[in-house]
Amino acid sequence: MQTCVGVLQQAGQSGRVIFDRYDPLLGKEAWIDANNLGGAPFGMKVVCELLYEVTEPVDEPPRAKIIEVLGDPGNRDVAMLSIIRQHHLPETFPVPVMEAAQSFPLRLEEAVIRQELKKGRADLRDELTITIDGEEAKDLDDAIHIKKMPDGRFELGVHIADVTHYVKENEILDLEAFKRGTSVYLVDRVIPMLPPRLSNGICSLNPDQDRLTLSAIMTIDNNGEIIKGHLQETIIRSHARSSYREVKEALETSKLPDGRPPWFLDAVNQMYELSEALRKKRLRRGTIEFEFPETHVELDEEGRPLDIYPYPISFANGIIEEFMIAANEFVAEKAEKAKLPFLYRVHELPDPEKLDRFIRLANILGLRIKLKGAPSPGKLAQVLESVKTEPFGQTLSQLLLRSLAKARYAPDNLGHFGLASSHYCHFTSPIRRYPDLFIHRVLKAQLHDALKTDTWKGMTDNLADHTSDTERNAMYAERDSVDQKASEFFSERIGEVFSGIISGFNKAGIYIQLENTAEGMVPFRTMDGYISYEEERLRAVNETAGHIYSIGDPVVIQVAQADTVQRRVDFEMIEHMDRKLITKDSRSQQGDRRGQNKKNSKRGKSGAGKKDYAKSSNKGKNKKRKNKRKNK
Repeated sequence: MQTCVGVLQQAGQSGRVIFDRYDPLLGKEAWIDANNLGGAPFGMKVVCELLYEVTEPVDEPPRAKIIEVLGDPGNRDVAMLSIIRQHHLPETFPVPVMEAAQSFPLRLEEAVIRQELKKGRADLRDELTITIDGEEAKDLDDAIHIKKMPDGRFELGVHIADVTHYVKENEILDLEAFKRGTSVYLVDRVIPMLPPRLSNGICSLNPDQDRLTLSAIMTIDNNGEIIKGHLQETIIRSHARSSYREVKEALETSKLPDGRPPWFLDAVNQMYELSEALRKKRLRRGTIEFEFPETHVELDEEGRPLDIYPYPISFANGIIEEFMIAANEFVAEKAEKAKLPFLYRVHELPDPEKLDRFIRLANILGLRIKLKGAPSPGKLAQVLESVKTEPFGQTLSQLLLRSLAKARYAPDNLGHFGLASSHYCHFTSPIRRYPDLFIHRVLKAQLHDALKTDTWKGMTDNLADHTSDTERNAMYAERDSVDQKASEFFSERIGEVFSGIISGFNKAGIYIQLENTAEGMVPFRTMDGYISYEEERLRAVNETAGHIYSIGDPVVIQVAQADTVQRRVDFEMIEHMDRKLITKDSRSQQGDRRGQNKKNSKRGKSGAGKKDYAKSSNKGKNKKRKNKRKNK
């Protein structure tokens, strides 16, 4: 039955639940008859269950009953629990699942190693293998080794945790992993697909520990082309647990990090050289590279948000990403040639209407973009390159991204448009994604001539649909958790001043993205004058004052309101500058003033009265963001 989360309010002898988020099917609330309140106190965050199934948008609030009281809406833990309930995420593993996980040791036993080697598993423990992840990562799926050969080619080994050795098909761990579909990374916690005993323990490629892996070992030339390769069950031992930051510093300074063996610096230099060859190959074929900073919320030990900023991404992240893309493409191509029952990661052609709207808007903004015939990834990549230096470049890139089909899982190889890749899958993260786990099972069965082709092919449609759904649900939950912490962050900064750009519109107001990547809205109702929204031109016009608010315009806003229950932040516009009016002088003057605003913001003051700002409504400046992260 359908459930919803919201705040219970009194309505006579009965009640109503105001949803945390507007639901396009159910509206904004549900009615609770007195006999369905279940003793729940008014003013609390609750979970309600509909009394009947709703399949079409309703004209009146549906009726429901209270099934759980979560607690005080203002409590941080209750807020996160609301997101977990809203997206039907599990809080814990069932006891039988935990018991099954506890049956595995923390270290790979010698008897198991001998048995696996006897079965034909390759012993690669002497290879100089490295894991490179974020510093806080605990579930280490992948490790690599690299060798540059005398002829200039590279041997790249991409070693992936052999989760299927432990998670057997249709056993309790497998059924639970399928149900979850993916790990979910909320701001303050991880909801893993597998119990920590596996995900952080025997499956994780921790340093100086023998681990079972499934390896793609490829020979790649200096143009990034895979000359040959093979898949193999292996045993590895990670010789170094490194981080993106350490690799970046080593490459920039050419200095061996403290405590690292001499071979480490040679290895990371070879990694960089090969990753650049792979990246250039992708760019030649027309890969679309979106550059969106990911919002990072820094929390204290009690879950209070301390700061918001773009997640630090550097070229070191790109090194590992290139290797994972190469392995995913290699595996997908082998699977198609062998006609295996499989899950591909597919990304189809753009929606023609949405793409046409993007082109019209780009032309309105002064960019001459023409796309003749069916769009290719290369053509759209050129468009992105042409807009990325514009103040509105990031927002326009987001509009282009929305015109593209959503990446999903499918049993048929439909190609990956965004990567300009004819074969693609998800092979490299079986600890946290069920599609990877499934295809590992298929690939290993092929190695042992034990394929269950008909059985697995009959499963792939359902597998693809279910895992695509769980992935989308996880993405929405993760976004909600960021919005929740952002609203808490700004609730303690009412009146402070921030800089940003106009990132979007709707019928109710103007969306502003701040320099720290957080977003809020300036409601039209709070602005002086009569404001009209021109949806086709994606702009708003102050008919009274003659102001035009366009995508990418620099602004200065003041935090007006932060609703931590509905996870919404409202701003007040105190400065706006039309990009067409920007001159070098105004940039210089505004830069001086912006610095003062930042100082005042840190003191918790607005820095100047609203009337003073209103008189200078055509001033401002935008700082470009240089962080990037690809979404595959």
